[in-house]
Amino acid sequence: MSTPLHFNAFVMNTASHIHHGQWRRPDARQDEFNDVDTWINLAQTLEAAKFDAMFFADVHGLYGDADADFDVYLREGLQIPSNDPTVLLGALAVKTRHLGLALTSNVMQNHPFNFARQVSTLDHISQGRIAWNVVTGIGDNGSRNFGLPQLVDHTERYRWAQEYVDVAYKLWEGSWDDGALLKDKVGGRFSDTGKVHKIYHQGPRYRVEGPHLPSPSPQRTPLLFQAGSSASGRAFAARNAEAVFLGAPTPDTVAAQIADTRRLAEEFGRRGSDIKFFQGLSFVIGDTEAEAIEKAEEYDRYASVDGYAAHAAIVDKSGRVYPADTPLSEVDSNTSKGFVEWITKSITDRVPVVGDIASRQTRASRIVGTPEQIADALGIWQAAGVDGINVMNWVIPGSFEEFADKVLPVLRERGLAQSEYAEGPLRQKLFGAPLLNDRHPAAAYRGAFTNGPKSWAEAAAEAGAQSGLLASR
Repeated sequence: MSTPLHFNAFVMNTASHIHHGQWRRPDARQDEFNDVDTWINLAQTLEAAKFDAMFFADVHGLYGDADADFDVYLREGLQIPSNDPTVLLGALAVKTRHLGLALTSNVMQNHPFNFARQVSTLDHISQGRIAWNVVTGIGDNGSRNFGLPQLVDHTERYRWAQEYVDVAYKLWEGSWDDGALLKDKVGGRFSDTGKVHKIYHQGPRYRVEGPHLPSPSPQRTPLLFQAGSSASGRAFAARNAEAVFLGAPTPDTVAAQIADTRRLAEEFGRRGSDIKFFQGLSFVIGDTEAEAIEKAEEYDRYASVDGYAAHAAIVDKSGRVYPADTPLSEVDSNTSKGFVEWITKSITDRVPVVGDIASRQTRASRIVGTPEQIADALGIWQAAGVDGINVMNWVIPGSFEEFADKVLPVLRERGLAQSEYAEGPLRQKLFGAPLLNDRHPAAAYRGAFTNGPKSWAEAAAEAGAQSGLLASR
């Protein structure tokens, strides 16, 4: 029997997330994303199907040129309007028992002290089922929403992210020692005063005194996800992530990225097996191959050329989407050059045009076939090194209901999907233990403040001594 794959539902608290234009279908309910029951019902469907987690993507600004018109995004419902997933997870946590709940939060959109408190609260409410997808931003508009003139340099964003997670690690792992929470009614001591500590963090961007206000949650640190594919992103993931999201076009191409990230993880003192890799895939399911192909053609008819082009920032300087018959060689885009080059290289029998973006995107990482054919394909992805799948929907809830009813039973017969949940927090379900292992950098903060500084002056002196020690080496 094979090792079961993990399955996440990859969604967003908006109408048009990945597959643009599909919200117009009569069976689509993602346009009702403001209704909390839409998400509660979906979460309960996913839990009944034994999905590992419900993962929410998020943005904090518009795609494309921040100085251009943004009419196309409004017209397409392309991630605007969209709502905060962090708030929504509180509702989903009390309506489910086992399903993991993952949120995306950008390092610029929330101060790490406040964010760490929010996550600990959610982890308490959910009894340890929260995951955090660490992102660093992709556009100028989002950066301007938080007071910056433009998107910070790519390499610098990951330096920023590293300090951000270090602050959070200190709060989650180091501020409260084990056994600090007493709730001793007889002795009149709620917490042990000798086991709760300020962290006195001072770095390039943050100065945080502490202590962490919540007591340790079931996982302390949430399960950590990351999706960076650049050199800086892979290095950050190798050091910090427990799960990495992939968008590789084929199983052959995914193996190299997985191997490189695992190698980097070992250089950071971790094991390659400390990270699980999730490939994003969409499915068109038919009882016969002919039926699946017919359904795929129907999805293609609803696909929005403007939506896919705008998501890829293939817009002119005024914010207008290029006409569908515009040759890609005439597209002037500073933000999507690599994507345009990939589309151009994939079409060799004619001049590629903007309209090809939608057709390529609807077919990218898409598996069309019977449940048995889909199971065959997933076995190939697993053989390439993939540990799990981010299932991307065409419509909500239908895409997930169909996958649960038709594909998962076949996968279970082959040992490729779990039949029951393991007990315990999300990390325990995926890795066998509720807390980060000792190889993770966050573990270094456990007990680090027990005999640590008692004031900012002591913290500054300690930091100076450490700097002098490093300089002498």
